[in-house]
Amino acid sequence: MTGKKGAGGRFYTYLVMLFLYAPIFILIVFSFNEANSRTRWTGFTLKWYGELLADRGIMSSFYTTISVSALSAAIATAAGTLASVGLFNMRRRWRAPILSVNNIPLINADIITGVAMCLLFVSLGSVLKFRLGFGTLLIAHITFNIPYVVLSVMPKLRQLDENLVDAAQDLGCTWFRAFRKVIMPEIMPGIVNGAMIAFTMSIDDFVISYFTAGSGVMTLSMKVFSMTRKRVSPKINALSSLMFAAVLFLLLAINIRELSQEERRKKGTKPRKTR
Repeated sequence: MTGKKGAGGRFYTYLVMLFLYAPIFILIVFSFNEANSRTRWTGFTLKWYGELLADRGIMSSFYTTISVSALSAAIATAAGTLASVGLFNMRRRWRAPILSVNNIPLINADIITGVAMCLLFVSLGSVLKFRLGFGTLLIAHITFNIPYVVLSVMPKLRQLDENLVDAAQDLGCTWFRAFRKVIMPEIMPGIVNGAMIAFTMSIDDFVISYFTAGSGVMTLSMKVFSMTRKRVSPKINALSSLMFAAVLFLLLAINIRELSQEERRKKGTKPRKTR
């Protein structure tokens, strides 16, 4: 009976995975189709990737996406790491409510966050005389990336032995030097994971970017959306395939890193054999 339930569960899992990834697989396959067709295969070609790289509008969107993602990930990582240290040193009665507030952008609908930030920037822009553009887009990405960094760094801080910091200060280290020499190396895996997740989320974001970028700035996801309004070009297949490959690579790197950390942690806690 248990075997039948297990087989049924596996079949259901495979069916769900097929339903989720079959359209992406078809998209990738037809990005190499020679004809401008979404149903008929005529031969293998790379011309759509060549036309994609020669499209100035798409490449401009690519540079914008990479710039915003890299800058927002770097700034959010620095801010989120310092915020995590501050939260960790707070009293528990204050820490829990603030962490709950930190998690709001994660569970809040993207469209609500995007509209709210758009209204905020428009209101401030009317007073401070600025418009929606690269700056507002960058601030929006930093805002929704910081919670991911905090969630990645906080577990590492909880695993940290507080006696190490006290010992470093007793030996003459200032708090900043103890933070740089003792705390940072211990929580570095969490910082790197938070930075990679922030970079991935920035590349993948569409809704918040759509409401905060204005009319003069366009990311790759916004470019794909604008291209789908007209007749769907095979260049969209090529662009979507490259974006999927980039995000998949980052997610695999994050998972592989977490697995390697878990294996090192298990080896470090493995009891020694006594002779």
